Amino acid sequence: MIDLVLARMTHLLVAAIWAGSVCYVALSVVPAARDGVFTTTDPLYTLLRTLKRISRVSSLVLLLTGGHLAGRIYTSESLVSTTNGQLVVLMTLLWLVLTALVEIAASRFETGLDAKQLREPARDSLFLFRAAALVSLALLLVAGAISANAATLL
Repeated sequence: MIDLVLARMTHLLVAAIWAGSVCYVALSVVPAARDGVFTTTDPLYTLLRTLKRISRVSSLVLLLTGGHLAGRIYTSESLVSTTNGQLVVLMTLLWLVLTALVEIAASRFETGLDAKQLREPARDSLFLFRAAALVSLALLLVAGAISANAATLL
């Protein structure tokens, strides 16, 4: 029982850190780069490396804790036949989408930075970062619905 509590707490904490990081970059860093606030690529490289590290570690931790939780709470049948199980499946799909969006957006941005450009790569990757921010918020909403057992409220 204590393993479920610790897994849930870790899962939600890591998800919140990941979502917050993605939202910060999408809503603050990339628009600032697009608007010419940065005069050099160095801080952007550092921020993108940090975001990718947070994203990769978070993806792994969420896979492990989420897999543990799903394995202890659900059967393969209940994952598709119950509302909470379907929310877990939805969360897994959103997790995959968020991981891909962060990797693609950061890679596009870094490619532009490698060409010693600042504004254009920020402008070109902004849509992907904003999409990642929306997906991260959707993930938190789904996690909240599962944690609150919202299925019983319907």
